[in-house]
Amino acid sequence: MKLLTAPGFWVALLALVLAAFLPWWVSGYILGLLTIAYYFGVFAMAWDLLFGFAGEVNFGPTFLVGLGAYGAGILNNRYELPIPYCLAAGTVLAVVGGLALALPALKVRGPYFGLITLVAVLLLQNMIVVFSGITGGEIGLTVPDVISIDADTNYWIALGFMAFAGLVLTAIARSPVGLILQAAGQDPIVTGALGFNVAKHKLAAFAVSAAFSGLAGGLVVFYMGTASVGTLIDTAVGVQVIIAAVLGGRRTIVGAALGAVFLIAAGELLRPLGPLSTFVVSAVALLVILFVPSGLLGLASVRRAR
Repeated sequence: MKLLTAPGFWVALLALVLAAFLPWWVSGYILGLLTIAYYFGVFAMAWDLLFGFAGEVNFGPTFLVGLGAYGAGILNNRYELPIPYCLAAGTVLAVVGGLALALPALKVRGPYFGLITLVAVLLLQNMIVVFSGITGGEIGLTVPDVISIDADTNYWIALGFMAFAGLVLTAIARSPVGLILQAAGQDPIVTGALGFNVAKHKLAAFAVSAAFSGLAGGLVVFYMGTASVGTLIDTAVGVQVIIAAVLGGRRTIVGAALGAVFLIAAGELLRPLGPLSTFVVSAVALLVILFVPSGLLGLASVRRAR
C-alpha cells in the first residue's frame, strides 16, 4: 500500500499507460528518441536513490554507467559472447566498481564524497583513452550484436525496463530501508546512535544504484551498437542525469524519469534554435530548481497534502 501512495506514482502510471500506445501513433524517429530518454530515466532514478534518500551527492553517475556499458561492450566486441551474458557481466562490474568506490568514499563527509565520484569519472575517461586497443579510445567501441533492429521492439524493452526499475526503486524507497536511508542522509550520527548500521544501508543503496545504472548502460550500448566517452561517460552527460533527477523531484524516484524524458524531448524540440536550445533548456531547469526546490512532482504532493 505504501507504494501506491508514493509521490507521483499515479502520474507515472498514467504516463506509462499513455506511453504504451505510442508505437501506434508516432514515427520510428520519435520512438528512438524516447528509447534513449527511458534509459536516461533509469540513470536518473538510480541517482535519486543515492542523493534523494541516502543523502550522498554523487557527481559521477556516469562512472557506474560507463563500467556497465564498456564491460558489456568489450566482452561482445572481443569475445562475441551472447548479449545476456555481456549484460550480466557489465552489471556485476558496475556493482563491484561502485562498491569499491563507495567503501573509501563513505568515510568522508560533505563535498568530499562528491569530489571522489567526480574524480572517478575522469579516471575512467583516461583509462578508456589509454587502453584504446581494448576500449576503442576516443573513436568509440562498436559491438557486433544489437538487441534488435526493430524500433518498436527496442522501445518496448526500454519502456519495460524503465517501469521495472522505477517499481523496484520506489519499493525500496518506501520500505523501512528507505526510511533508514533518509534518516542517515539527514543525520548519520543520530541514526547510528539509534542502532542502525548507516554504512551497510548506504552501501546497499550504492549497490542497487550501480546495478541499475550498469545494466541500463549496457542496454544502451546494445541498442546503439556503439559506446563512446561523449555519449555515456562525459561529465556533461552526468550533469544532465543530475538535472533530470532534481527537475522531476528529489525523493520521488519516478519524477527523475519524467525529468529525463522532459529534458531530452525539450532539447529535441528546440534543436532548430541551435546552440541556443541548450541555454533555453538549462534556463528552464534552473528556474525550477530555484523556485520549486522539491521539483514538479514534489510540488504536486505538497499541494495534495494541503
